Amino acid sequence: MSTIWQELQYKMLRSGNKLNLLIGINIIVFLAVYVPAVIEQLLFSGFGNSVIIAFADNYLQLPAYLPKLLYRFWTPLTYMFMHAGILHILFNMLWLYWMGQIFEEYLGNKRTIGLYLMGGLAGGFLFVACFNILPAFTNLNAAAVSSVVGASASVMAIIVATATLLPDYTISLIFIGPVKLKWLVLIYVIIDFLGIAGSNPGGEIAHLGGALVGFIYIKQLQKGNDWIGKLNKIFTRKSTMKVVSHQHSQKKAPVYPRQDEVDRILDKISSSGYDSLSKQEKETLFRASNNER
Repeated sequence: MSTIWQELQYKMLRSGNKLNLLIGINIIVFLAVYVPAVIEQLLFSGFGNSVIIAFADNYLQLPAYLPKLLYRFWTPLTYMFMHAGILHILFNMLWLYWMGQIFEEYLGNKRTIGLYLMGGLAGGFLFVACFNILPAFTNLNAAAVSSVVGASASVMAIIVATATLLPDYTISLIFIGPVKLKWLVLIYVIIDFLGIAGSNPGGEIAHLGGALVGFIYIKQLQKGNDWIGKLNKIFTRKSTMKVVSHQHSQKKAPVYPRQDEVDRILDKISSSGYDSLSKQEKETLFRASNNER
């Protein structure tokens, strides 16, 4: 058991893999709520009547009601690590793992957590705004009894960002076959939009908020505006001490591609697909990815 725990600790905290960290946090939060809740229901309250789940829903889900949100100010962050059931977390984590790997393959792993948080915050903001502004919700006072939960907005940001960067990237789906990311994501977004008129409008609105952030982020990145990269530089502690070795001073430093060259290649991928790149352009993108790592 200790060996398994050490391996999990390494994968989450020391391997440098941001996807493992995000997936691990989501799973830990889910188990921390639902394992005690199942035991509670088996021994005391009966199924469907869990005090633990009710407490978690009340204090960790994101409410649309503004007076309640004022004293649940942490929920815009906590809601994106909560889930409403085993299938909910299963599909979210699978999509995060699949698309996150493609995202990190081309852009490195320094942007994953930032985009995950941005997507979740944007989805939560759009959910709260719509439920307090749009007549379809205000006429029913829906905000007073509505909340949203799940990593779907965060995952959607990564999915749409990946498809925006690599629209012609092809994946194989069971029973369907090869599908380009741009068509898969377009169908996904349309389903979310149409679902606003269904039984879970808050969740669908949050998905669209995350999708919008993923799309805008990549478009800005292709123009040379890396929002997450700038935040990383702000919070990265710079060393005040420099150690110079005369013995190695003559060694040539590794040459990394210029940002404008990387942006040009990303634009070409967006318009023509990865296969349109020349061998030299692929090598340039590979060196840039190594630099990010």
